[in-house]
Amino acid sequence: MPPASTPPKPDGRPSGLVARADERAYVRVLVVLDTAILTIALLVGYVARFGDEEPSGSKIPYVLVAPGLVLAWLVSLKALGCYDDRVIGYGADEYRRVNSASLRLAGAIAIAGYIADVGVSRGFLGISFAVGTVGLEVARFAARKRLHRARSRGFGWSRKVLVVGDTAHVLELVHTLRREPYAGYQVVGACIPDALLAPVAQRLGDVPVVGSFRGIPEAATAIGADTVAVTASGELTAARLRRLGWQLEGTGVDLVVAPALTDVAGPRIHTRPVAGLPLIHVEAPEFRGARKLVKGFVDRSVSSFALLLLLPLIGVIALAIKLDSRGPVLFRQVRVGRGGKEFGVFKFRTMVVNADAMLAELATSNETDGLMFKMRDDPRVTRVGRLLRKWSLDELPQLVNVLLGQMSLVGPRPPLPSEVARYDGDVARRLLVKPGMTGLWQVSGRSDLSWEDGIRLDLYYVENWSLAADLTILWKTFGAVLNSRGAY
Repeated sequence: MPPASTPPKPDGRPSGLVARADERAYVRVLVVLDTAILTIALLVGYVARFGDEEPSGSKIPYVLVAPGLVLAWLVSLKALGCYDDRVIGYGADEYRRVNSASLRLAGAIAIAGYIADVGVSRGFLGISFAVGTVGLEVARFAARKRLHRARSRGFGWSRKVLVVGDTAHVLELVHTLRREPYAGYQVVGACIPDALLAPVAQRLGDVPVVGSFRGIPEAATAIGADTVAVTASGELTAARLRRLGWQLEGTGVDLVVAPALTDVAGPRIHTRPVAGLPLIHVEAPEFRGARKLVKGFVDRSVSSFALLLLLPLIGVIALAIKLDSRGPVLFRQVRVGRGGKEFGVFKFRTMVVNADAMLAELATSNETDGLMFKMRDDPRVTRVGRLLRKWSLDELPQLVNVLLGQMSLVGPRPPLPSEVARYDGDVARRLLVKPGMTGLWQVSGRSDLSWEDGIRLDLYYVENWSLAADLTILWKTFGAVLNSRGAY
């Protein structure tokens, strides 16, 4: 079956060339941003250190030190791959490389300055590097958010991906890549085994089948793909996969292998070569130990401080609820925590007092699948309740549950006993950790998520939690609350 031709872009160029041009444009924007940030950082360092004074003691004038330092910093960023298309735009590795490039350059300059005794002010260098490193991170974050918004709307620089594998695995990988469009992997075609080809043009969902395993490089070229993603297939032996890598050499097309192992975070994965085979070792998830003790200490410390800080706001909310509708201010509901232990979760009341009795009448209006009940325009919600839910203020009393050790700041959604009673073996793993006030489910869409996606995110957190991930989720929670994503 011959590969399908590439639909040209509005300017007549193949989609692969457009993607490369967009990528280069994005990299140029990063270089300009980095240069501007570093220049500002050096100015701040100079003013903070010297003010109106004339600097003295340096063998090299600062009018030459500053441009040289900017150039050296940009070279360091380039050398550590901070402009590599495999790194920029998604994941934490971009930020780690920026930090590493800045720290290494700072160390090198400190050693060189000590040996050569050039007399450049350490205060100037220290302030400049501190401001510059933070500025680079902020600029990268802002550029990435703009790129993500463009990708989510179908624009912006993205990789054009040709997916190769069995039909079922191709469909699964396509679904996974499309679940997070901001990651920048746009599927443009698929190659399947010869035995599955039909005499007429085929499609897997809305993905065109553009060839078989016999002509993968040709198919990638025909549809303008810049990445070949290989997923599981009995016909793709190790020798055949190695040969495919050779065929793609020098073509500008990257080869990506999607393992059958999914939803395991990078820190738990270690690749070790054994007899020429890259064996993947997966560490067991950690549910106890020193890190858990630290997590519990952080939870209680932050929740106690937050309760004191938010006490005036809590009082205003309580008064508004009391004036708006009849009933108590707080709503206490039985939920299931770690190990299946039940506890009473505290929330501000956002519904009328007989909300539970009205649930049976509204069962047919459920707008979500799975075991939860969600309704966008729930008639049981009060006027103040709608406002509280929009900004997630109804969950502030859960800080008391965190302080009592029943919940964590970050974790899976606390389930109802009726939900837990219908859990199967896999879903029950959510109960291995404490439920959280926020979690991956909240920063990824909350009520807009399907039951299956919500469970997948909760299980991912259970298996791969870390203190760094908790901080990231807490940071993202503020954005999710401000944007009111999935809040109703």
